[in-house]
Amino acid sequence: MKTITQPKAVAAAETRPRTANGGWKRFWNNRTLMLMCAPAVIFFAIFAYLPMPGLYLAFIRYNYTDGIFKSAFVGWDNFRFLVMTGDLWRLTFNTIAYNLAFIILGNCLQIFVAILLNELRKKWFKKVAQTVMFLPFFISFVIVGLIAYNILSYDYGLLNGILESLGMDPVKTYSNPHVWPFIIIITFLWQSTGYGSIVYFAAIMGLDSEVVEASEIDGANALQRIRYIVLPWLKPTFIILLLFSLGGVLRGNFGLIYNLVGANNTVLYSTTDIIETYVFRSMFNNFNFSMGSAVSLYQSVFGFIVVITANWLVKKASPDNSLF
Repeated sequence: MKTITQPKAVAAAETRPRTANGGWKRFWNNRTLMLMCAPAVIFFAIFAYLPMPGLYLAFIRYNYTDGIFKSAFVGWDNFRFLVMTGDLWRLTFNTIAYNLAFIILGNCLQIFVAILLNELRKKWFKKVAQTVMFLPFFISFVIVGLIAYNILSYDYGLLNGILESLGMDPVKTYSNPHVWPFIIIITFLWQSTGYGSIVYFAAIMGLDSEVVEASEIDGANALQRIRYIVLPWLKPTFIILLLFSLGGVLRGNFGLIYNLVGANNTVLYSTTDIIETYVFRSMFNNFNFSMGSAVSLYQSVFGFIVVITANWLVKKASPDNSLF
C-alpha cells in the first residue's frame, strides 16, 4: 500500500502551489545573497525604472508652465522632425560606427594583449606591464581632453610645434573633421585596452594547465597553442562581452567625445556628433527636452532590438553561449 500511495503524495506535494510562507522562507534562507544584490536592485529601481514615466516627454511639446502631463500632445511629431532634418541618420551612423570600432578593435586588441601577458615568463615584468597598461583607465576624460588639446592645438600644440621646427606648415586639427574618427578611436583604445585585457587574461588563467602541457609534449609551438587552445578557450568570454557591448551599440561614449571635441563645434558635427552630444545640446543649449527625450527613446528601443537579435543569432549558432 505504501509503495502505491507514496508517489501520489510526492506528486501532490510537487504540484501544490507555493505559499507565501514558503517564498519568505526561501528568501530568509538566502538573505545573505539578497543583501548583496540589494544595492544593484535599488540602483536600477531609482535610475532605470522610476524615470520611465518621463518617456512621455518624447510625445509632447513641453513647456514649463503646463509641466509634463499637461503640455500639448504631438504624437510622433518629434520623431518625424528628426527624420526630416536628417539629424537622426547622421547621429545613428556616427554612434554605431564608433561603437562598432570600439567593440571590434577593442576586443581584438584586448585579446592580443592578454595573450602576450600570458606568454611572458618573467613575473615581475608581467606585473609591471599590467600596471602600466591599467593606469590610463583611471585618468579622467577631462585630463584626456586637456592632454589632447595641448598636443593638437593650432597655436600652442606640441604637434604643430614639431612641424614648424621641421619647416612644415601647421595643421588645423580642430577644423578638420576627417582626422577625428582616428583620434577618438586611438584615444579610446589607449585608455581601455589595459582594463579590458584583464578579463581575457583572467579567462586564460582558468585554462587547464594539463591541456597546455599535453600540447607541448605533442610538439605544439607557441603559435599553435594560441590558435588551437587559447583562442577557442576565450570564445565564450568573447561572445558574452560582445553581447553585453551590443546592448550599448547606440550609446556613445559621451565623456570621451565631449572632452575631446566639445558639443558645440559645428565644423566637426559630420564625424563627431553622436546621440549623447545631440541630447546634451538639446537640453542645455536649446532647452528642447522633448526632442532630447525622443532621441533617447529611439536609442533605447534600438539597443533593445539589437540585443534580442544578436542573442537570437548566437543561440542559433551556439546555444551554450547565449545570454538567455
